[in-house]
Amino acid sequence: MRAFRLMRRKYPIELSGKGAAISGNRWNSKGTEIIYCAESRALAMAEVAVHISLATLPNDFVMVEVEIPSDVPVTYFPLDELPESWNSFPHQLRTQNIGDEFVSRRKSCVLKVPSAVVPGDFNILINPHHPDFDSIQIVDQVDFPFDKRIFT
Repeated sequence: MRAFRLMRRKYPIELSGKGAAISGNRWNSKGTEIIYCAESRALAMAEVAVHISLATLPNDFVMVEVEIPSDVPVTYFPLDELPESWNSFPHQLRTQNIGDEFVSRRKSCVLKVPSAVVPGDFNILINPHHPDFDSIQIVDQVDFPFDKRIFT
């Protein structure tokens, strides 16, 4: 399986989960390392675009392609088990608990969850503390300048 992630060149191009742990996000609380990816380049872009404006648009984004080997099982979070308003902003503690438990239980390395930005699409969460994590690799990276028309 291929997954995609937009990253800033000013930070190390690596899979660590440390950035998510600094602030906490929809699927993790502060202190929980988890890696956010998307099932497509377009979704990776949309997930970042909702947090920036043309005035604050950095010019150092890199689209990273991640290879998840076929022998690494993917867990799907049941949509009917999501809490009400799971996709609201600010993020709910209940969705953060889902990601925190995924990481701490270490039953799976990859969790597929719905995108709050693009209904019907999915994000890929990777647990950097699972034994299968060592087989997941960055296989490509290319500069990714945003088309400024997105922000007008």
